[in-house]
Amino acid sequence: MSRISRRIGAISESATLAVDAKAKALKAAGRPVIGFGAGEPDFPTPDYIVEAAVQAARDPKNHRYSPAAGLPELREAIAAKTLRDSGYEVSASQVLVTNGGKQAVYNTFATLLDPGDEVIVPAPYWTTYPEAIQLAGAKPVEIFAGPEQGYKVTVEQLESVLTERTKILLFVSPSNPTGAVYTPEQVREIGLWAASKGLWVVTDEIYEHLTYGDASFSSIATLVPELEDRVVILNGAAKTYAMTGWRVGWMIGPNDVIKAATNLQSHATSNVSNVSQRAALAAVAGPLDAVNEMKLAFNRRRLAIVEGLNSINGLHCPTPDGAFYAYSDVRELLGKEIRGVVNNTSAELAAFILEQAEVAVVPGEAFGPSGYIRMSYALGDADLAEGVQRMISLLNEAK
Repeated sequence: MSRISRRIGAISESATLAVDAKAKALKAAGRPVIGFGAGEPDFPTPDYIVEAAVQAARDPKNHRYSPAAGLPELREAIAAKTLRDSGYEVSASQVLVTNGGKQAVYNTFATLLDPGDEVIVPAPYWTTYPEAIQLAGAKPVEIFAGPEQGYKVTVEQLESVLTERTKILLFVSPSNPTGAVYTPEQVREIGLWAASKGLWVVTDEIYEHLTYGDASFSSIATLVPELEDRVVILNGAAKTYAMTGWRVGWMIGPNDVIKAATNLQSHATSNVSNVSQRAALAAVAGPLDAVNEMKLAFNRRRLAIVEGLNSINGLHCPTPDGAFYAYSDVRELLGKEIRGVVNNTSAELAAFILEQAEVAVVPGEAFGPSGYIRMSYALGDADLAEGVQRMISLLNEAK
């Protein structure tokens, strides 16, 4: 008998966290590695949020268990924030506060899916989605949207993989890993298609505040009321407020779904840390001034990384409209010789870049097909410039 269950043994390590961990280990060993792997803002959490946590830690009421679904005042604030930012009206009873966005993902798929169900997963996708779907006993059905279509899937593509077992469409805009942002017209078209097929839509909106230029965030739940009670929104404080380590996410959905997911969470983890919840309350109920300041830096870095990467022969990086990732097409570099080495996959190329240039990037295999690399530009300006220059020097040797 196997020591590890087949269900858990089939789960792959998070590729993005693995790259980040390797980069940090090499830095700890004295190597000057620059990491573009993790999607983590380099800014500290804003002071007013930290101060709320300090005060909460001193209050004995936060030293005890609290409701598994979240502090009532935080659930109310998330409902109010959702109306403010998305124009989507929900009650506090439709909110479940989770231990980071990842638990919201797991809770949602575990609650909605049965073995044999299928979920349409547009690729490139965030690495955790397929694992969470498979852990629920269901099947992720990938449909790839390449650079020629701006990494945005079409209704025709969705229709081509629809079967009688399809239960959910996963929809993400702005996108991790590509930074693609669907227009309101595209969002509505896809939402109407899903509604017409009787599908659930699970929409991840954690990058809602990170759009640039003429791009803007549109919530599929707001634009397509025809979805009625068949939509679940995933979100969290991590990216918007530079709170990745605080571990506060949430899911919003119909009351029966939230009640069932709360039952699951009550046995898995119970409540999120009360101190973190108090910090999140200050974040979501507060102003967006600090967020907008971070956006200015992200936008500057976005333009700088795209300009630098596109000076590499054989690498093509479109300008992302959202999030803080640059997703580059490196297929022309595969099969070419660089310093006596030929890399045939983007995974091999990423490992080569780390070894030769001491720059950590995430290969496309983590998000779908080979032939691409993802780089987060949520790091300091100096490190970004140095890391890109190292890549230019290395990869322009390809022949």
